[in-house]
Amino acid sequence: MRALLIWLFCAGAAFAEGEKAGEFDYYVLALSWSPNWCALEGDARNSDQCDPKHDHGWIMHGLWPQFEEGWPSYCNTRERSPSRSETAAMADVMGTGGLAWHQWKKHGRCSGLSSQDYFALSREAYAKITRPAVFRKLKDPVKLPAHVIEEAFLLENDGLKTGGITITCKNRHIQEARICLTKDLEFRKCGRDAIRDCRMDDALFTPIR
Repeated sequence: MRALLIWLFCAGAAFAEGEKAGEFDYYVLALSWSPNWCALEGDARNSDQCDPKHDHGWIMHGLWPQFEEGWPSYCNTRERSPSRSETAAMADVMGTGGLAWHQWKKHGRCSGLSSQDYFALSREAYAKITRPAVFRKLKDPVKLPAHVIEEAFLLENDGLKTGGITITCKNRHIQEARICLTKDLEFRKCGRDAIRDCRMDDALFTPIR
């Protein structure tokens, strides 16, 4: 029993929240394929992100401060929370203002930046990445190896290396492309715990509606 209690205490410490803002090593830029998210979750929620009028492809899930091992979350900061209009203004790249708010609360606070500067940096990171146009041309759902997504990003982004990007899957769908960046938004190698390579050979990829 004592050993179990010690293990639980250590596990809790490893996943502690409320770290000091501004103390981290690099960023992970998470890009989510919106049609797949809508098929798995968004349509059931009646999310505005999934309205065909928006024509979303790769949206920004978030820009996440990261340690070389692990990551901070819900950090203590003196910076003010963003206004509703500020988060709503991020919907063009993040799908909804609600996602922008959640990302600020969980990750943005850890950047040590003001909300205005954090969202500006997030836009800069998003604009830095060339999102392969080939995926927007699909007309029907396809099943493909997850590594095809990674190879397309590597081909389109000079300086991005294999160890600097990871493709994730969820419920047999392609979920996200996660790209590791320095604090100056230069490409860098991901920490070992940031790698979530999907090994599927038949992951579903849903076209834009």
